[in-house]
Amino acid sequence: MPRLASELIRTERLVLLPLAVEHADEMAKALADPSLHTFIGGAPDTVEALRSRYARMLAGAPDPAVSWCNWVISLRAESCLAGTVQATVRPSGHGHTAEVAWVVGTPWQGRGVATEAARALVGWLADRSVHTAVAHVRPDHLASAAVAAAAGLRPTDRVRDGEVRWQADLAMSPRLS
Repeated sequence: MPRLASELIRTERLVLLPLAVEHADEMAKALADPSLHTFIGGAPDTVEALRSRYARMLAGAPDPAVSWCNWVISLRAESCLAGTVQATVRPSGHGHTAEVAWVVGTPWQGRGVATEAARALVGWLADRSVHTAVAHVRPDHLASAAVAAAAGLRPTDRVRDGEVRWQADLAMSPRLS
């Protein structure tokens, strides 16, 4: 499979825009709440740190067999950026596997934004012949577990760094819309 590149993805309420360094200013504000880091650790990035991180992400993975696909979540009705979704796609023994993640700013949580974005991302991956989607979720992060489940992933008995591996076989799963 050739390296994947992020593409515009539209849903009923959202547009997933391929990440650009220029998104850093608005995203630094959208993700500024320190409580977002309760489960992921760290602290909110400054605009400069986010620009630098986005530039590194856009440069792509050092391994040419790995694709880094990153989007910002734009809310159509509010014309604002509310979070991010990402997929790291790599070959595995049974096709390509994507490790997926999402984060939505505090003001937009509880409105189904992460669920809609994650479902769109998993559907996009399935349409590109990615075989497996994986997410790692802390057992006490019930909201993230609900997003993973809504995106078609199921918890496994595997735990890494205190996080449960959630997984979906996209080749066998019905397409989520």
